[in-house]
Amino acid sequence: MVNFGSLARKIFGSSNDRRIKGFRPRVEAINALEKEMQALSDDALKARTEEFRKQIAEGKTLDDLLIPAFAVVREASRRALGLRPFDVQLIGGMVLHGGGISEMRTGEGKTLVATLPVYLNALSGKGVHVVTVNDYLARRDAEWMSRVYGFLGLTTGIIVHGLSDEERKAAYACDVTYATNNELGFDYLRDNMKYDRAQMVQRGHNYAIVDEVDSILIDEARTPLIISGPLDDRSELYNSIDTFIPQLEAADYEIDEKQRTATFTEEGTEKLENLLREAGMLKGASLYDVENVAIVHHVNNALKAHRLFQRDKDYIVRNGEVVIIDEFTGRMMPGRRFSEGLHQALEAKEKVQIHPENQTLASITFQNYFRMYSKLAGMTGTALTEAEEFGNIYGLEVSEIPTNVPVARIDEDDEVYRSVEEKFKAIVREIREAHAKGQPTLVGTTSIEKSEQLAERLRAEGFQEFQVLNARHHEQEAVIVAQAGRPGAITIATNMAGRGTDIQLGGNADMRIAQELGDMAAGPERDAKEQAIREDIARLKEQALAAGGLYVLATERHESRRIDNQLRGRSGRQGDPGRSKFFLSLQDDLMRIFGSDRMDGMLQKLGLKEDEAIIHPWINKALEKAQKKVEARNFDIRKNLLKFDDVMNDQRKVVFEQRIALMDGENLGETIAEMREDVVEDLVAKHIPENAYAEQWDLDGLKEGVRAHLNLDMPIHEWAAEEGIDDENIRERLLEAANKAAADRMERFGPDIMAYVEKSIVLQTLDHLWREHLVNLDHLRSVVGFRGYAQRDPLQEYKTEAFELFQAMLGNLRQAVTSQLMRVELVREAADAPPPQAPQQVRGEHIDATTGEDDFGETALALAPADNRIVPAEQRDPADPSTWGKVGRNETCPCGSGKKFKHCHGAFV
Repeated sequence: MVNFGSLARKIFGSSNDRRIKGFRPRVEAINALEKEMQALSDDALKARTEEFRKQIAEGKTLDDLLIPAFAVVREASRRALGLRPFDVQLIGGMVLHGGGISEMRTGEGKTLVATLPVYLNALSGKGVHVVTVNDYLARRDAEWMSRVYGFLGLTTGIIVHGLSDEERKAAYACDVTYATNNELGFDYLRDNMKYDRAQMVQRGHNYAIVDEVDSILIDEARTPLIISGPLDDRSELYNSIDTFIPQLEAADYEIDEKQRTATFTEEGTEKLENLLREAGMLKGASLYDVENVAIVHHVNNALKAHRLFQRDKDYIVRNGEVVIIDEFTGRMMPGRRFSEGLHQALEAKEKVQIHPENQTLASITFQNYFRMYSKLAGMTGTALTEAEEFGNIYGLEVSEIPTNVPVARIDEDDEVYRSVEEKFKAIVREIREAHAKGQPTLVGTTSIEKSEQLAERLRAEGFQEFQVLNARHHEQEAVIVAQAGRPGAITIATNMAGRGTDIQLGGNADMRIAQELGDMAAGPERDAKEQAIREDIARLKEQALAAGGLYVLATERHESRRIDNQLRGRSGRQGDPGRSKFFLSLQDDLMRIFGSDRMDGMLQKLGLKEDEAIIHPWINKALEKAQKKVEARNFDIRKNLLKFDDVMNDQRKVVFEQRIALMDGENLGETIAEMREDVVEDLVAKHIPENAYAEQWDLDGLKEGVRAHLNLDMPIHEWAAEEGIDDENIRERLLEAANKAAADRMERFGPDIMAYVEKSIVLQTLDHLWREHLVNLDHLRSVVGFRGYAQRDPLQEYKTEAFELFQAMLGNLRQAVTSQLMRVELVREAADAPPPQAPQQVRGEHIDATTGEDDFGETALALAPADNRIVPAEQRDPADPSTWGKVGRNETCPCGSGKKFKHCHGAFV
């Protein structure tokens, strides 16, 4: 039977081959300009940048300038770095410029490739972001490549952890900005918590190139970036709800210990509704009405706390605190807390002090952050296996760029052993053989724990010199990985450790020079030592080549083929020889998924003895199929999460755009007047129903509503007694009275102060309600899955109810702003108070989806100044608020004004 697909590929080439072929004419055109560029002086080459900018101003597009711009960068790179981009690197740069993903093997020079499209796109003056996975790579790449950009007259900025807002703003204002994905996302969220446009640091999202794109847009995109802060004390609510659970009987709920879920039955729901109604805590008719979403969340947590979590098994109470017990190790985990209010529910159950839970103040997924860029591109050594996800979610097409020199690495078939013990014996044997002949070995493990276990085994077997890398300290990793190609070197690493650094056979000369001669002054002596190091590296490289190049020995297959391919790709850079082999056991996670019981029985029947391995290409194919299944499942999970986040993202965009419009608006008088009018309309419509008789009017309710929301005491009953009065007349009279009160206030305070007050109150109220809305959406998200039991689509239900909650939030905004503005009383000095700031004591977190640890570890990212020091009065400088530490709101302000802090520098209008 003829396979027409493979036949067509042989005749016409694959779609990737045809795409790459399409770039060849432009590569030839760039090569044709090379002699012309080499003839230019440094100044003349630099002057090309201004010429290009002038051409753009005259109407030329970036595509029109691609050929001459790439030719200029190639020559500038040769002069500034001593590196001339290969033809395949030019192709990689064109893919990036076109908004695609360049899949380039390890060692093909992706860092240099990025300079080509970065320079071209920076000519527009809108800024280009180059995104890396950690601070070390951001600094390294920026410092290295800024030599090229600086040579051509462009500025380069770096965004890493620990910078001030002024430093961030300056870095974003540069032509090219290198940054980590986390810092970019947090800066966007922080900007949308600012109260003054001038305080915002980012200047838009024009073009981003994401390095290690698979890691950032797939692996790290499984969890959102979150900025959180402590919630107000709600211990009374937890305690009240906790009293209901002991009143329920076994028939009122269902427990599934395997899935760790607890749900109320119909009888239980009805009983609970009655209890809540008696306590005055139920809004509307049903517990599951949208306005009760927070109450549902709390009662579910209380039920879990009482019926699923057992004291002295899941947690203990020590010194008045609920301490979690790790289910795997049985150890206490002080400092760790269950999230989403569950820990508070346990504290209420055990009658100990309830600590405030953290509230999400702002959050965004990497998917939605990076989709804001007008143009997005990425590069990595491994993207093809995730091509569908890149296409579906980001609209990015993956192009496989040919290597500059053919790959000479030998990828051997997997060796499968029956037990983990047998597998590790074979691994130690293999490492010993490679070490004996001087072959450098990189041993890949799937976790930090497993890398440490293997290290212990090697020590026990008498190995003294080897390195262990486990994705902890990025800079130190880069140094170790760079020297992993020395003859006989043994490096044990987690699969992701040292990512972004090449392993060069013989070692990395530049890193060795920096380490050994870092403090030595320039001169003949240093030059001689540098030359000696380079000669030593060349000699060591010859030894490593003779031993067969780098041997990548993997101790397990990862659930993703992409991670395996990346580990394999560490060997065989730039045509070097090398080999790779995976050692597996039937007890490995993936093999268990694959069905090792059947295979173990089959291997025993075939007479497989202890310490023997099965090696066959069919095993590789079967494992690849298992990996594909796991990848597809993970993709579905990410796709589903994104669908839910898209609902919140649409609302986030509206709120953030509205905030910027409010900050930009000089005078919000018209907006405030519309809000006031809407509040009057709502009040009248609520208490005087359409076409109702006068006797049916709720006059007491209207009078109370007008007093509460408009701060006016109006003769509602007298108006209603007038002949021929209707709802329209009452509406007009109320609006007139409200407008007059607002105008009087404007006259008393003056338009400038009132404009400042209006802007402050609208922004603060919007932020407060948006945070409450985020909590409600979190609660809704946690319970909406149960709708599936009623044959209703949880996503559709989430969309509908999230929209209702959003509409309710906007209604609350109009009421809250109008109510505050109709009551605000100020003394004139308040106009000199500083503008309101983002909330104190907030922190950022991004949970690593594979380890469950916060990327920022114990030094959690402080996203706003949170100074809780108590500073003696004599040590405070009245002119420098940063020396004051924590100041009580009722203390006299340290500035010397004589006012209370809350009425001066702590003013919160």
